[in-house]
Amino acid sequence: MKLAIVGLSNAGKTTVFNALTGQSLDTTVYPTISGEPNFGVVKVPDQRINKLAEIYKPKKVTYATVEYIDYIGLTRGDVAQNRKVFDLIKDVDAIVHVARAFEDDAVSHPMNEVNPLRDIETLELELVFGDLEFVDKRLERMEEGSKKGKKPNEAEKKLLLKCKAALEKEIPLRSIRFDDEEQKLMRPLQFISTKPEVIVINTAEGDLNSGKANALQSSVTGYVTEKGIAETTKVVTLCGKIEMEIGQLSADEAKAFLDDLGIEEPALNKLIKVSYDLLGLISFLTAGEDEVRAWTIEKGTEAQKAAGKIHSDIERGFIRAELVSYDEFVADGGMSAARDKGHLRLEGKTYKVMDGDIINFRFNV
Repeated sequence: MKLAIVGLSNAGKTTVFNALTGQSLDTTVYPTISGEPNFGVVKVPDQRINKLAEIYKPKKVTYATVEYIDYIGLTRGDVAQNRKVFDLIKDVDAIVHVARAFEDDAVSHPMNEVNPLRDIETLELELVFGDLEFVDKRLERMEEGSKKGKKPNEAEKKLLLKCKAALEKEIPLRSIRFDDEEQKLMRPLQFISTKPEVIVINTAEGDLNSGKANALQSSVTGYVTEKGIAETTKVVTLCGKIEMEIGQLSADEAKAFLDDLGIEEPALNKLIKVSYDLLGLISFLTAGEDEVRAWTIEKGTEAQKAAGKIHSDIERGFIRAELVSYDEFVADGGMSAARDKGHLRLEGKTYKVMDGDIINFRFNV
């Protein structure tokens, strides 16, 4: 899973990136319009993997991972400048949109005033305008080609006109219904406003878990609902500064810090879980003395296709999936007990893998 962290300048994007990745990149107090993108790969926290590792004591433990990209901020009304960001993130799975809700006189705001709802709407419009510019240019090329005798792809032209009509009404494409054929045509076009989105309200430390933060979360959730994008947009509130501090600590130090704050887990763990839910992703598990591992698949994936995540030979030679749910495995006290109780079962190629299934694929090639 690849996620792009976006937002207006000085919203706290790099702070959130540092918190997620454990890096310590410099953060600026003034807007920047140039620089190189930052990349980081993060292990997906999963207590199930920790538990299985305790039981099997494997040679290797492999968590699912998320790749994050951090780049310069988007600028209101500057499509050419913003195109640098769009070109970098056009192939990501989803967007993490950081909106500034913290006051700090030392950190300038590109619009001179902290107003999270306005900033969220501003960035949404920049995504829309970026796609509209792309659509207009593509339609212009089609028209120029038609004048030279080149017949346009009528299905694509119809799709582009449908997108243009929505974008001109300032509606992001992720809130528009597209049939299977339209979605197939859209994939190579790589629109930006189609991307599922997690809005991160980056609040001040003193406002965390306060009435002010709760009211802002409700306001943003209401905005998302009103815009008709609730199915493809989630909202999370956190303090990037605190999360970055936690990200720099060892596991024991982080736990003590969280205990002092009365927080069960870093908010960034929740951000990853929300991202998985938004994209319809789950994890199945494999466990043994050699390796305990989590494998990320789409919800509803059939067993034979899931086997292909491990190796194409396993998918091709698939015979059966021997599996037990993680919860039953733990409740029964291990694999032998799960087998004795009938919880370890065989499933065929069309079985839809469930989150937390511990699977051993039987195959022959």
